[in-house]
Amino acid sequence: MKIGKLRWLLLFIVLSSGLLLLSACDPVTRHKVLTTIFDGVPSPIPPEKVLEDYYQQRRQAELARDAGKDGGSGQSGRRHVSKHRPYEEKKCKDCHDFTSKVGLVRPPRELCFLCHQDFRSHLRDPHVHGPVAVGDCSACHLPHSSENTFLLEMDRNKICGKCHQEARLAVSMHEQVMTHGMACVNCHDPHFGQARYFLK
Repeated sequence: MKIGKLRWLLLFIVLSSGLLLLSACDPVTRHKVLTTIFDGVPSPIPPEKVLEDYYQQRRQAELARDAGKDGGSGQSGRRHVSKHRPYEEKKCKDCHDFTSKVGLVRPPRELCFLCHQDFRSHLRDPHVHGPVAVGDCSACHLPHSSENTFLLEMDRNKICGKCHQEARLAVSMHEQVMTHGMACVNCHDPHFGQARYFLK
């Protein structure tokens, strides 16, 4: 009798351990294991459906947030909204690959150059802004949408100060320019240029 109870206990421990391990797996691996062991396991939800559901949830949240900002009048309180074209057209697969570890079709440092090939040709210019030179577009730009123009992560009058806080030789001139409501990009190209200091 004792051996029979021990076998059942051992079987229970093995099955419990297996289920515990399965709960730690990613959904694809879990589905493969379950279909190998059991019949009638429902098909996993396609990534496109998960993505569409996520997009709709985000969109509804944005609309609700905007309605809260404008008191329900339908007019958004934001001055500018920019959206990345693939994001706006729901062409997520232009950038995303849900089978890769990073979830992108290319490494992040190469991704933007797939569409923005004109930037790649300027990498040989005499002066290239550091983030552009290494393909780190996300240093300044958001990948999907922004409350600022050009998908900038913050207002164009403030974004340069995120990195450039050192004292400048032309500090007095820069102070005068700022008091007149000009932005850095009025004189400097933010990506590359032929002239020193990216002057236009």
